[in-house]
Amino acid sequence: MNKSSENPEEDRVSLQSDGKMQANGVAKEALGVLQTFRRSIRRPAEKSPRSPNRKESKVTSRAESESPSSLPPGSPSLSAGSPAASPLKTRGGFFQKKDEDLTDMTQHKRKPLARSKTDPNMSKLTDSLLKKGSSLRRSLRFPSKKENDKAARQEPLAAEALPEMREEKETEVEEMEEMEELYTLPEIPHTPLSVMQINKLIEMEVLEEAHLNLLAMRLEFQKEQQQTGDNSPMELAKKEKDLALLYTDLRKKICTIVCDSNSFPARNKALLVHVARIIQEEEKRAEEPGGLPDSWMEAWREAVSQGVQVKVNGVHLEKKEHNSSWLAVHLGLLGKTIVEDLENVKRELRWSYPPSFKVFSTYVKSYHRIIGQHLRKLEPQVTELKDLYALLDWILNKYKSEKIMGSFCLQPDMAEESADLQLQEGFLKQLLEKYCCKVKEDMSALLDRVIELEHETVWKDKTEPQREDNLLLSLFPMDIWTAVKGKVDHSGKLDPDLVKKVIVSCLEELKSFPRKEHMAAYQDSCPHEVEGFKQEVKGLIVRLMEVLEEQFKEDVKPFLRRMMTRKWLTNDDDFKQLDGRIQQLSHHCDSMRPLHVKEFASRLHYYVVKEYVGQLMKNNYSCKNRNHEKAGAKINEQWNKLTDLFDDMKSSHEWLHHVGLDLSTIIRQNKTDIKNHLQPLVEHYPDFSKKHLVAVLYFRGLQRGREHRLILQKLTALRKEVGSTSTDRGQVLFGDMQVTANTDCLSNPLFSCLSFLQTHS
Repeated sequence: MNKSSENPEEDRVSLQSDGKMQANGVAKEALGVLQTFRRSIRRPAEKSPRSPNRKESKVTSRAESESPSSLPPGSPSLSAGSPAASPLKTRGGFFQKKDEDLTDMTQHKRKPLARSKTDPNMSKLTDSLLKKGSSLRRSLRFPSKKENDKAARQEPLAAEALPEMREEKETEVEEMEEMEELYTLPEIPHTPLSVMQINKLIEMEVLEEAHLNLLAMRLEFQKEQQQTGDNSPMELAKKEKDLALLYTDLRKKICTIVCDSNSFPARNKALLVHVARIIQEEEKRAEEPGGLPDSWMEAWREAVSQGVQVKVNGVHLEKKEHNSSWLAVHLGLLGKTIVEDLENVKRELRWSYPPSFKVFSTYVKSYHRIIGQHLRKLEPQVTELKDLYALLDWILNKYKSEKIMGSFCLQPDMAEESADLQLQEGFLKQLLEKYCCKVKEDMSALLDRVIELEHETVWKDKTEPQREDNLLLSLFPMDIWTAVKGKVDHSGKLDPDLVKKVIVSCLEELKSFPRKEHMAAYQDSCPHEVEGFKQEVKGLIVRLMEVLEEQFKEDVKPFLRRMMTRKWLTNDDDFKQLDGRIQQLSHHCDSMRPLHVKEFASRLHYYVVKEYVGQLMKNNYSCKNRNHEKAGAKINEQWNKLTDLFDDMKSSHEWLHHVGLDLSTIIRQNKTDIKNHLQPLVEHYPDFSKKHLVAVLYFRGLQRGREHRLILQKLTALRKEVGSTSTDRGQVLFGDMQVTANTDCLSNPLFSCLSFLQTHS
């Protein structure tokens, strides 16, 4: 049975198959769907913020924008007692049952309709058409056959007008205006849809219609609550619960749309207009019963943050095992995502909201907070110095620069916003301290590598080092200094206050490698640390010299111990070895800095003299048969060579030059002339005592007798003349020299022992 439609245009539209009308009621119902879609598509275009008609007035009510003939009939609610769900209302009308006619709809205006039992298959078909209709409504408007014919005739004209349409569209995009703050709420239905129908509208994202019915349901609840007072029946409690559930679903849907809006701006653009108006209306009605207790604006801001979180989580992050530059790459992509998203908010999303929402500012603040949290989660993975630097540089410099928040495409909106990240309290300080610790660790590892490389390239194969101006030249101190300078300069780019901390960290690791004149450049900024570093370097140099000195002593000790022996008198091999070692040392001293070589050579000069002369005090050999003349001449010759060697080494102990000459002179003399040559020795070395003279005379071959006593008496007289007070403690030689006791007194016990005791008195 065919019924006439309320809209005359619908009477002219039919679905044909093989040239015949279909009597199936399903086709007629589908026809109603298409008619409804055409009307519903027209209305969002009229209400769009970009519609030219909108400039003349603010948001108008449904009663003002639609004629009475085009309004659909009221829909029954669940309170009417119908056992089945009523038709669903859309923006343009309702799905109509196949057995309803114009008379039924007219009566529906006066009283609630009795709902007929719906066939389950029809319900499924209706749901299917409803879902398809929701999708089609956003994209297409199905024309009638007459409109198709008309469109076919106008195709050439449309093709010619296409360039002009594109120009108009581009102009329209450029002239986008911010949404009006004030609005007029559409007419609230007298009778709301059922809970199931409202919920279906929410699921289909028909938000405006769903909200209006929610408001109607809320008004009913408030009216019934006023009538019943404190004695609220179960039905009222059930309605309150239904309201809470529906509002919760509506808020969830709105939050989902807002969350996705920066990922799918074109899809959600029209929906956001309704979202904004719903939030505004609910904020106005916040004190009225039946709504949600918390703020809708806060829920919207939270949804914005969730959308930002989704964006940030979607930025690619490689594992550092796969890419050594994992963090730098991630931060670069993160900055690009921030700029692109905020540019999209500035260009598109902001036009779907009134000014009070401060959309751009809300997104910027969300990024500040979400990025701060994101970096905090990344921090445990940042274990290398280069990654720490990249993170700090991004936080302190790049985030606020023209590369991200200061980007030209975000101006002038960004000029009114803060560009600072919202970091957890103490997080930046923690990063800076971690950076200093990593600098120290990196310097320690660098020194280990330098020492290892120096060993491999120089010491292991005993490669001759490079020279410059006859001084040893090593490149590794400059390599270390370059590394220190680089770390200090880089820290200055991050934070001026970080420079001093980095210098201190480097100085704590550096001991003997860099030159002090280099580190003096930081004397003003870190005076205590630099002074401490100088003292440490000085101590290390002293210890280094001591090690070299001990090595030399161990090397020449065997040769010195064989001086003043029978073999020494007839063989020069040991002295040649000694001479060769000293010459080698002299060659090394030529490569040392003058400040260090003078002190070093002087100490070794003293050691050689003391050990060489000390062999005379050990009674290892006594010259006989005029061998004393040969021994004295040999001592004189060798002494001159030693003196020349240490002069070349710039030894400051010239006072040691006399001892060998003075002793060689005494040894060469006849025993009657010895006492006449003691004075120079006593004057040069006041600490020369009787025991030392006894040892020298023993080596000379004079062990007892009258001349022996006279020589010792002469020494006693000379020492009194010179005076013991004239001894310069800085020039003590014999005082530190041990003397071996002479045990040859058994050959003449009485005389020899008394003579020995007398000489040592």
